Amino acid sequence: MSPEVSTEQELLAAIRELTDRVAALEAEVAAVRARQEQDIPEEVVLAISAAVASFLGHRAKVKQVHYRTGQAWAQQGRVAVQGHRIIHGAR
Repeated sequence: MSPEVSTEQELLAAIRELTDRVAALEAEVAAVRARQEQDIPEEVVLAISAAVASFLGHRAKVKQVHYRTGQAWAQQGRVAVQGHRIIHGAR
């Protein structure tokens, strides 16, 4: 086999692989967009409102709610833990 044929086959294989990867990414993006466009059930908004009111000690208005992936929740948890400062009293 000549080097040109081998190189051409390698290029075709690389194009097929990249085409498959692009198709998978497009499907993933479509799934994420579909999830983001879902309406949030009223009982979920009410539960969030109740939790906020309980935490703040007074009734608060929930103006905006977004779905987040599990990774975002984990990141917020790390931010809360790592941002916690222990202040020692002066002796």
